[in-house]
Amino acid sequence: MAQLSANQQAFIAKGARLGSISLGDMNYARIFREETGITFPLLVDEQRQAYEAVQLQRASVLHILRKDNAIARKRAKEAGHRQHRFGKNPFQLGGSFVFGPGNVDRYAHTSKTFGDNAPIAELLAALSSQPEVKQHEAAI
Repeated sequence: MAQLSANQQAFIAKGARLGSISLGDMNYARIFREETGITFPLLVDEQRQAYEAVQLQRASVLHILRKDNAIARKRAKEAGHRQHRFGKNPFQLGGSFVFGPGNVDRYAHTSKTFGDNAPIAELLAALSSQPEVKQHEAAI
């Protein structure tokens, strides 16, 4: 989320709008918005309908021990980011998607573990690409 917020103007410059989906309730979304300072829409999906529709996975407690997760945690901490309050399902993994006009999927990235976020450069490149989905595969 921090990477999107930090690069919001680059997305706007390409004619894009950002949005995010939260698993928590409205109160959790309000607190998260205040703590992170995001200014783009934060939608609430308490029943995980959006997560299920795009087949986003859930992690397990073992993901906390993964080397790639430890590297991501260290990188985030060094960049000044911190873990915010846990939501309703702290093991729900996320994803990043670029949708175009006319119901076109331009890019899809589903997180394989915590901290596995789509590279901002790929998200921005997808805004200029032809309307075909590009599936990002994380290096694990």
